[in-house]
Amino acid sequence: MNARQKRMFEDARKRNPDMKIPSANQPPADWSEADLALVKQGVGDKSTRPSQSSSESGESGGEAPTGEQAGAVVTYFEAKGFGFLRPDDGGRDIFFHVSRLVEGLATDLRPGTRVLYELGMDRTGKMAASSIRIPPPAA
Repeated sequence: MNARQKRMFEDARKRNPDMKIPSANQPPADWSEADLALVKQGVGDKSTRPSQSSSESGESGGEAPTGEQAGAVVTYFEAKGFGFLRPDDGGRDIFFHVSRLVEGLATDLRPGTRVLYELGMDRTGKMAASSIRIPPPAA
């Protein structure tokens, strides 16, 4: 436990003196192996999780690997390093951070720029783009 968690526990223990410190060594017996795997991954980026179904990817002409979707940059705040993408197949705009750019230059992230990305989660557990690529221009 970190210092904040210890303080919270001590405050709760004042209200309930019978409270015991949770054991970090033994997970509950009713958790499945899949649950334990998710717990081991932590709360951060979930882009390394296997996708639930391969049909989630949009129609991107066959050039994109499974799970990769196409879209365009709507806004990008260069000073802050984040922006939003609009998926080609519609739906809500998707948050992205420049640290997830794996192919291309951050200076190319202007409104209207075409990108390929995979869906993942940011460190707070919200949906975000990961593995963002700026594809080369069509010949």
